[in-house]
Amino acid sequence: MIIDNKFIELISHSDTLNKTQCKILNITFPIIDNWKDILLNKDILKNDANRLMLLKGNIPIKAQEQIIKNYTMVLEFNNMKTKKASVETTTIENTSVRIYCDGACSGNPGKAGSGVALYKDDNLPTLFYGNYVSHGTNNIAELNALYKALLIAQEITSPQSITILSDSKYSIECIATWAYAWKANNWTKKSGEIKNLELIKNAHNLYEQIKNKIIIKHVKGHSGVEGNELADRMALHAIKARNSNFEEYSYSSIYEVL
Repeated sequence: MIIDNKFIELISHSDTLNKTQCKILNITFPIIDNWKDILLNKDILKNDANRLMLLKGNIPIKAQEQIIKNYTMVLEFNNMKTKKASVETTTIENTSVRIYCDGACSGNPGKAGSGVALYKDDNLPTLFYGNYVSHGTNNIAELNALYKALLIAQEITSPQSITILSDSKYSIECIATWAYAWKANNWTKKSGEIKNLELIKNAHNLYEQIKNKIIIKHVKGHSGVEGNELADRMALHAIKARNSNFEEYSYSSIYEVL
């Protein structure tokens, strides 16, 4: 979700935030004078929004920590109930490889990063973050994420079906649809410049090589889909870590990430 003035008012107490709220939002504590300007239009996960609302107030640090622990416990409990109710669906999904990809941009243009969540062999998803761009756009971040997903798919040699899921209709259309017309027209279009052309070329060429073994689907962003939420968190982490190459994210529980 995107932070607006109404949400800032909702989570703040006496026109300030506490230490744990600042940690979630990745801003300094004690807060500085222009903290509201820094937060406006910032993209955060729904679970972080929930944590920020629960933490509202002049709460002792120990109580803040307990609130976070309790919220994690609720997430884990709800996840156990969901899994118990849908064993058959989960089993079917785990016979295939799913690669969720997402991009994030703080600003637009602004600092951009990309993230990927790879689901394979019924294990914890493997998470990747990278492609930090100091002055990028959301479209660049989304294209970089999809390109990374294609590279991962290229390396998979098992007979399992591979589905790549992105919440960016722009990046999917660029690589799997529009690129054919642009390529036939010597990589030009009548309406003007094709932005991010070299990246689109590289991703489309790779897509052409492996399209017979993959399916690319659109998934609604910020709608509670675990893989999409994890990829989004990785994209945000890439902006924080500022790493240009993709790196694997180390964790032991999904709820540490979400």
